[in-house]
Amino acid sequence: MTRIALVTGGIGGIGTSICTRLAKDGCTVIANHHPSEADAAAAWKADREAEGFRIDTIAGDVSSFDDSARMIKEIADRHGNIDILVNCAGITRDKTFKKMELAQWEAVIQVNLNSVFNVTRQVWEGMLERGFGRIINISSVNGQRGQFGQANYSAAKAGMHGFTMALAQEGAAKGVTVNTVSPGYVETAMTLAMDDTVRNSIISGIPMRRMAQPDEIAAAIAFLASDQSAYMTGANLPVNGGLFMH
Repeated sequence: MTRIALVTGGIGGIGTSICTRLAKDGCTVIANHHPSEADAAAAWKADREAEGFRIDTIAGDVSSFDDSARMIKEIADRHGNIDILVNCAGITRDKTFKKMELAQWEAVIQVNLNSVFNVTRQVWEGMLERGFGRIINISSVNGQRGQFGQANYSAAKAGMHGFTMALAQEGAAKGVTVNTVSPGYVETAMTLAMDDTVRNSIISGIPMRRMAQPDEIAAAIAFLASDQSAYMTGANLPVNGGLFMH
């Protein structure tokens, strides 16, 4: 049976690796992107096809409950019911707290945390009724340990795992698991664009002395999405090279 997987923020650096890994594992994969990224999504889809992956894309503003509902209905009409949801959409608006403006706080909470409710709420009842579901929330090491200049981001990412633990209890008896993955620093276009001094300073603080490869994050998600992880729920899986141990 082919599982249908939706990855929010699927055309980003980590999202791309998640999408291709789930496709390799035999899933029908849909990558969500913001409506403003239509051109980028079309190019992304063509690049994946050139690599041999048939991954659909769909526009949706996951910070909007109504647009999330519209998006999920469109996916259901096109592909069927969603079995696997990876909540990966996220942004940063870093500022020290004394300089942080309300708009910067609200933008991060809406995209990183409210989106998890907005999208999950659309698929949850169907998963319970069918007796199978995998919800995987992509948090961050900074949601576990906090980070200077990221009160908004750290709060949102910590909130994601609180959501995970509560919802895991509601789905456990029905075959629906809910788990969190908390990556550390990952080698993406964004981190590669950092000043060398800054990047080297970060790497020097990681016990493994390197950033993660996106495929290493995707491997953790692939396990949690699989039938083999059926007895694992409410967990927060750290993939951070030893940067934070708890």
